[in-house]
Amino acid sequence: MRLLHTSDWHLGRSFHGVGMLDAQRNFVDQLVSLVESKSVDVVLIAGDVYDRALPGLDVVQLLDDALVRITQAGAGVVLTSGNHDSAIRLGFASRLLERGGVHLRTQVEELDVPVLFALETDGDGADRSGDGQVAIYGIPYLEPRLVAERLGAENANHFDVTLAAVERIRKDVEKRRASGPVYPVVLAHTFASGGITSESERDLSIGGLGAVPLDLFEDFAYTALGHLHGRQELAPNVRYSGSPLAYSFSEAKHHKGAWLVDLGADGAMDVEEVLWDAPKALATLRGTLEDLLSGEEHAWAESAYCQVTLTDAQRPAQAMERVRARFPETLVLSFDPQGAEARTSTSYSNRLAAAEDDLGVCCGFLEHVRDRGANHAEEAALREALEAVRVQEAGL
Repeated sequence: MRLLHTSDWHLGRSFHGVGMLDAQRNFVDQLVSLVESKSVDVVLIAGDVYDRALPGLDVVQLLDDALVRITQAGAGVVLTSGNHDSAIRLGFASRLLERGGVHLRTQVEELDVPVLFALETDGDGADRSGDGQVAIYGIPYLEPRLVAERLGAENANHFDVTLAAVERIRKDVEKRRASGPVYPVVLAHTFASGGITSESERDLSIGGLGAVPLDLFEDFAYTALGHLHGRQELAPNVRYSGSPLAYSFSEAKHHKGAWLVDLGADGAMDVEEVLWDAPKALATLRGTLEDLLSGEEHAWAESAYCQVTLTDAQRPAQAMERVRARFPETLVLSFDPQGAEARTSTSYSNRLAAAEDDLGVCCGFLEHVRDRGANHAEEAALREALEAVRVQEAGL
């Protein structure tokens, strides 16, 4: 049986104000093409299908289109909810969708109810129950305070509720193995210890890390994890697929993709990486304005989404306009002054107290908010404005 492990689609998300629906449609095109070319049996989506609990109509339409196209290409779908999804809304019409090959696991009560597939060993499509079954279980995102009592967990934390969920699955697997071989596959949207985070994932707990130990999942045939956006292997049979697109500049060096998982007789497993084509590169550039505008080594970034950090000792005038003259897709501009004349650690209140007159206060504020003092023209304009105020107050 061939599985495609994906997660964290985050449909509807924007990237620093730039809409990503077109890029997400492009990802869906690539996914459907791969399902067809690689004869994928089941597409796994391990949570965070949407980016928010109330997705827009065009976002819902995109998911609807994706599910129709995947099933038309010959694959089933098993999908769990993540911490960005509304489990209730995402799970709507789950029994009806199951008839079309789309299996939703968004309710705690269904986490030990697997989707069953006959394991085929020679690829001719025949149903051979003697070869065993692949049982796919979906653990939706578990908010400890809401599900601990329902799961019978000792404490309302991520470890205890995940342990309780996994134990329910193990018990179901053991029951089914009384009738023949069963190879369990688990989808879970969580932070398993050993994973590497990026800025666009939100902490799964309040006031703590909320990680669960890796060994909770190691005795399953395969565990398809979601939540972390970097594709990574925690164990040969425990992996994060990562998000299909970069959703923060901290992911600029990620190679976005998925895992193609082949399960064979006796639980034999083979895993192959799949890479998605990125619609636009990401660039994180750092240096003085002059160096960035003249350096040939930055030419590749002229068509990329850019995060630029300027290190000039004083903030250059019209910095964004000048940066965008070369890098038109600059989305983030920040300043980290370097050198002897960079801003000191003197507090603004101390600098304000040291001002000799109103003009000094105005010029000091201007320097504080933009890291660059007033030039002669600006100082003259401020002096003229202050004089006009004095005249008006004097009634002259």
